[in-house]
Amino acid sequence: MADAQWARIEPLLPDRTPKRGGRWRDHREVIDAIAYKFQTGTQWVHLPEKYGNWRGVYNRLRMWAVDGTWERVFTALVAQAD
Repeated sequence: MADAQWARIEPLLPDRTPKRGGRWRDHREVIDAIAYKFQTGTQWVHLPEKYGNWRGVYNRLRMWAVDGTWERVFTALVAQAD
């Protein structure tokens, strides 16, 4: 992801400290992993190791879908594109 793209969406993402456990993996790395998965069509279990555990990436995708994070990101990006 380009730095300019990241600068637009980073403020829309939740705090990196989850309610339980330690700190989350870097949001930018997770978004890169999600983009890789959908660009290549690979199965979650076949994500390259450089992205970390595929379950963590998948869980973040789902969590952000449920809590409205993706909707906020997409709405902001569409508004900026106009």
